[in-house]
Amino acid sequence: MAEAEFSTIRETVHRGGDDLLTAGLGLAGLRGPAPTPDGSTLADPAMSEAALLRRLAIHSNWKGLADLTATGGFGTGAALPAVPGREFHALARLPGRAQPFRVLLQLPDSFDPAAPCLVVAPASGSRGIYGAVPVAGPWALPRGCAVVYTDKGAGTDLFDHASDTGVTLDGTRAKRGTAELAFEPPPAEAGLVSVPHAHSGDNPEADWGRHALAAARFGLAMLERAFPGPDRFALDRVRVIGAAISNGGGAVLRALEADETGLFDAAAVGAPNVTAPGARPLYDYASEAGLYQPCLLADPETLATLPFGNPALLPAGRQRCQTLHAAGLLAEATPAAARAVLRAGGFEPAALEQAAVNSALDLWRAVAALYASAYLETPVDAMPCGFGAAVLDDGRPVAAGPQQRSLWWASSSGVVPGAGPGWIDALAADQPADPAFPGLRCLRALWTGQGERSAKLRTAVESTRATARLPDVPVVVVHGRQDGLIPPAFSSRPYVEAARANGAGQVAWWEIDGAQHFDVLVPYPGLSNRYRPLLPYLWQALDHVEKALETDTAPGPDRVIPAVER
Repeated sequence: MAEAEFSTIRETVHRGGDDLLTAGLGLAGLRGPAPTPDGSTLADPAMSEAALLRRLAIHSNWKGLADLTATGGFGTGAALPAVPGREFHALARLPGRAQPFRVLLQLPDSFDPAAPCLVVAPASGSRGIYGAVPVAGPWALPRGCAVVYTDKGAGTDLFDHASDTGVTLDGTRAKRGTAELAFEPPPAEAGLVSVPHAHSGDNPEADWGRHALAAARFGLAMLERAFPGPDRFALDRVRVIGAAISNGGGAVLRALEADETGLFDAAAVGAPNVTAPGARPLYDYASEAGLYQPCLLADPETLATLPFGNPALLPAGRQRCQTLHAAGLLAEATPAAARAVLRAGGFEPAALEQAAVNSALDLWRAVAALYASAYLETPVDAMPCGFGAAVLDDGRPVAAGPQQRSLWWASSSGVVPGAGPGWIDALAADQPADPAFPGLRCLRALWTGQGERSAKLRTAVESTRATARLPDVPVVVVHGRQDGLIPPAFSSRPYVEAARANGAGQVAWWEIDGAQHFDVLVPYPGLSNRYRPLLPYLWQALDHVEKALETDTAPGPDRVIPAVER
């Protein structure tokens, strides 16, 4: 397999009032408002635009992924240590792919070349290059391990067609043709915004394992560059551990499957989006859930599970039940009937606890529209089912201002809707009483249909399916029982079973009763005594695989963490 090629390396130093783990903000700064690069809150006029954007990106990802309160382990007196060091940035490109992807090595000053360790941390979701800092950084960086990240060909390098600008290696924007851009799609209508995960033309998910392997090799190359001559370390003594969650966790598992050279020594992954042999893939169950889960909001008990309850959601739920019934998709217009469909499809009761959150945040439409475009390799102006992405004002596309688009790279999560563009849903006008339904039904039909486009989509999805054939290294898979976005019944549980059936003898499975997919929801009133964050268990899993490597033993037995007191 040909290896990735890398662009010119950009090296930056982060010491003094800056660091690798929190960009100099510390725990108090991460808890505070966003440090925007326009001279407002926490912004430093002595810092360059690129440095300010980096600080904002690290803040945004901590705020978007971690529970920074006592429930997340950050109680009275807690702190995040300052970790000085250097960063090495590059763009990488796999042979035959249209778009590059980002790689970044964070090298702490405390790194010991005599006892070298490297943690490989692909970003979760569609997040940017700093998207796994809150995941792997707190465990790895303070103990002197270097961490290498990748955005997996997704990320936050949004391209604005109105200004014809994209994002350069340092996070600042430039016009097409004036600088090397991290993402440069074909020209499109001026009001649209292209998002890398959806509009790269590469189906990046099929290569996520290769992205993670390329990142690991980049990290090793940068370590060799950083320690030449007498300080040079023995490359074969570097301990390489994969650590990631969600889509990043799936990327680590796929990298282990493809690791033909014994690069990885161990891995710990949380809530991995991975499709095991024979299991339902994300697009299948997401497109089904997008239709039926909103109907559950017609049940007041389901609605009561929202941490931000909205009475307007009750009639919206009733409307979806009625829409499904009128369309012949539901025997009767009741939440019970919708629940029966979902249960028959494999959704467990614990996963359906999150139906209200998923529906209220419109997560299923966001997932299905983005992934459909990625699988079909369509540009933003030819997305399936009439979708598009643009900055919206009262539902109409408008041009983004210079300041607004300058922040996208740092503040976006790489998905739509988010900090930046929203969805244009051309089919919404077909059913004013339930505007999301026509687009969702179309997205579902892409999976269940028999046409050429449906066949192409299913083939693309199949190219992302894992083999569950792992090397004989310690692996711990951690998943929340109440995960409603990537339910363990569809992902990690069948994956672990298949891996063991294939002979993997060092895989441990931890199921956390009381954990769901989004740690940031845990501190909401009424939820902190109901749910627990997942990240602390991932850090415990890393402790276990590290001990397994030191003692040359398996990482311990399976665990089921009982529910929190309610």
